[in-house]
Amino acid sequence: MNPIAGIALIALGSIGAASFYVPFKKVRNWAWESYWIVQGLVAWIIAPWVAAWLSVPDGTLGSILSSSPSSAKLWAMFYGILWGVGGLTFGLSIRYLGVALGQSIALGLCAAFGTLLPPIIAGENLFSTSGGILTVIGVSVCVLGIVIIGYAGALKSKGLSAEERQVAIKEFALKKGILIAILAGVMSACFNFGFQAGQPIEEAAFTHGVNPLFQKNPSLIFILLGGFITNFIYCMFLNFKNKTFSDYTTVSGTILLNNILFCSLAGILWFFQFLFFGMGSSKLPPGMAIFAWSILMALNIAISNIWGILLKEWKGCSTKTLVVLWIGIIVLILSTFVVNLE
Repeated sequence: MNPIAGIALIALGSIGAASFYVPFKKVRNWAWESYWIVQGLVAWIIAPWVAAWLSVPDGTLGSILSSSPSSAKLWAMFYGILWGVGGLTFGLSIRYLGVALGQSIALGLCAAFGTLLPPIIAGENLFSTSGGILTVIGVSVCVLGIVIIGYAGALKSKGLSAEERQVAIKEFALKKGILIAILAGVMSACFNFGFQAGQPIEEAAFTHGVNPLFQKNPSLIFILLGGFITNFIYCMFLNFKNKTFSDYTTVSGTILLNNILFCSLAGILWFFQFLFFGMGSSKLPPGMAIFAWSILMALNIAISNIWGILLKEWKGCSTKTLVVLWIGIIVLILSTFVVNLE
């Protein structure tokens, strides 16, 4: 066990997750639904299979998957489908609120629900062990940081004119964005439920000699397949409704290659969060492993807000707003180190 190494690995994943929306700014002449499903094909279908194939002993992936209980694979996929609703609306929350505020609200709720509900549903008493108590404290500090950042977002919205909001975020819509972000956060927590359901798959991987660092990779195949199904159905519906199927065929070869490359980069960056999450959580003490999800979400929020600053989404805000924002970011980062108190 090495908590510092675990947090560092999870932080690497957070950098990818918080950065995944940036390449979309280079996509040209495609509607949202077109570039979203292309990155999803890479993030939710191609990357999980490649990662699982590369991280298990030669020739054992098929044996691992065939020896895993069908119920575990189906439940993992089911929770992936529910998470897909969160992933889908998560993209919309960023579209309407921006990288900083959109990720803060959605991921904050995801951190709380995804960390606390699985052990509660399993009948565990989080207050019966020091690890459980620290988990509750860590999540509470995380939520405090989210509240502070949310307050910074409210100050930002109050201090900017409608024209200034449109310059920073072209489709800024506060009320719609907040409602979508709440839905995204609650449903996105189902991803951690998928990991819980996929534990028999992890056990099968372990018996086939898979390094514990990569033990969660086979489970990702099924969780992310479920997420892809949800997003594929919705994006195809939007392609039909908005008559944007032509996005894939009418652009020039140069633009098509450009869009595929940047969407693929977005998908790879997005997948990194769960690749490194699985690696990092394997380094945490057993009693604190459930807090790994909160660490991932807290770092995602902190780094996404730093990106928001770099992308000038907070341009024109008062000094007070920026100070509150940085306090929230620092509190979120500090919440991740509660794991080292045990």
